[in-house]
Amino acid sequence: MSRKSNTEQRRQEIVFALLSVMAEQGYEKATILAIAKKAELAPGLIHYHFKSKGEILIALVKFLASLSRARYEALSASANTSQEKLTAYVQARLSKGEGAMPEAVSAWVVIGAEAVRQSEVRAVFQEAIAAELALIQALLTACLQDQHKRTDGVAGLAAGLLAFMEGAFQLASAAGDVMPQGYAAATARAFIENSLAAQASV
Repeated sequence: MSRKSNTEQRRQEIVFALLSVMAEQGYEKATILAIAKKAELAPGLIHYHFKSKGEILIALVKFLASLSRARYEALSASANTSQEKLTAYVQARLSKGEGAMPEAVSAWVVIGAEAVRQSEVRAVFQEAIAAELALIQALLTACLQDQHKRTDGVAGLAAGLLAFMEGAFQLASAAGDVMPQGYAAATARAFIENSLAAQASV
C-alpha cells in the first residue's frame, strides 16, 4: 500500500480538525482559526490546502461516507450469508466498539443541517445518502431472495431503515443521555426481521 503524500496527510488532518470542532461547537463556530488551532497548524496552511471552510466541509462529507463504508466492509469480511452481511451493516452503522466514532455521528448530524442550507453540501450529502440507500437495498434484496420472498417493496424497506438510522443519529447527538443505551441497533434488527417476515413468498 502506498503511503499518503504530505499534502494528502495535511488535508486529512484539516478535515479531522473540522470534524472535531463541529462535533463540539457546530459548523458556524468552526472558524478557520478554530480549525487551525485544533489541527495545530497556521491558518495560512488551511487556506493553502482548501479554498474555503465550505470546501473542507465537502471533503468531510466524503470522508465520513467512506469511513462508514470501510467499517461495514471490515465487519462483513467474515460474513458468509446475506443475513450475516445485513447484520454486519447494522453493527457498522449503529453499534459501538471498534471503529465507532461518536464525534463523527455528531458531525454527520450537523452536516445534514448544512445540507438544507447550502446547495453544494446538499449535492454531496445526497450522493452519500443515495449510495447508502443502494447498499441497503442490495443487502435486503439478497436476504429476501434467499428466503424466496418478493422484492418489489424493498425500496420502501430500505428507505425506512435509513430514515430510522438517521433519526437515531440525531437523537444520539442531541439527546444521547435520554435515549436507552443500545436501543438503536436492537430496534433496527427487529425492524428488519419483522419487515422481511412480512413480505409475501414468491
